[in-house]
Amino acid sequence: MSKALSGVIAAIATPIDENGAPDLKRAVSLARYLLDNGCDGLNVLGTTGEATSFSVDERKGVMSAYKPNGLPMHRLMVGTGAASVTDAVALTRHAADLGFGGALVLPPFYYKGVPDDGLVAYVETLVKATEQKPIPIYLYHFPAMSGLPWHVALIRRLLDSYSSRIVGLKDSSGDMAYARSAAAILKDFAVFPSTEACLLDARRGDFAGCISATANLNADLCARAWSEGDTAALEAAVTIRKLFDGKPLVPGVKALLAHIHGDAGLARVRPPLAPFSAADRASVVAGHDAARAKRVA
Repeated sequence: MSKALSGVIAAIATPIDENGAPDLKRAVSLARYLLDNGCDGLNVLGTTGEATSFSVDERKGVMSAYKPNGLPMHRLMVGTGAASVTDAVALTRHAADLGFGGALVLPPFYYKGVPDDGLVAYVETLVKATEQKPIPIYLYHFPAMSGLPWHVALIRRLLDSYSSRIVGLKDSSGDMAYARSAAAILKDFAVFPSTEACLLDARRGDFAGCISATANLNADLCARAWSEGDTAALEAAVTIRKLFDGKPLVPGVKALLAHIHGDAGLARVRPPLAPFSAADRASVVAGHDAARAKRVA
């Protein structure tokens, strides 16, 4: 299997074209830019990437765009979880065939309160379906969205059976006590909180890094914090992240991406998300530019 990912990973946004489909040219360009400007890796088609708003074929199309354009597939993990285990198998196999560095797996999120046995069976199905090309599996813990947690006892159970395949976890719960408990299960179990605020802790070995939506916007600052322990850079990165407190995150990230890259097309979102309001955009743009100016000064 691929070497485990680590460091600053952006949960990369998926650009949308004028017809509402994934914009593959912009997607590749954005990925290349982020990898060249501070990101150690990328999380493709996660929550920020609006994955669950796309069909299986659309998701496969986005996944297939990177390799022929020369991007380093071992530095990319991709969301392959789905409510249907059949869809999750198809996506995870496709990721393995393309050489992605990992598959990030949401629990099957429609039915709530399912027993651990059901979640174990879901993971077991994915593991067995990819035995010929054993792509590393990262669990995606986001109970506020999925309604189903990868709780610590369940992770232990999965690792007891599949520790050679399940290599890490993205924690979008915001519960740092949970993240630390998950990281303590097994020495080499790679836990990524979803905020860059954890990077100095990660640098000390507490976590494998971060997987952050706002690393689309501040990856250069995050990289300085991760590689050099630069506290001022981290403060600026966190300031940019906090601009989105109380605002819709995915439309906000896309609106600010459009500003940073001078490309209004990057602000498009897929329904059911709605574009960032003009007032929120003005506020976030002003805050971002001020944080950048202060950092330069």
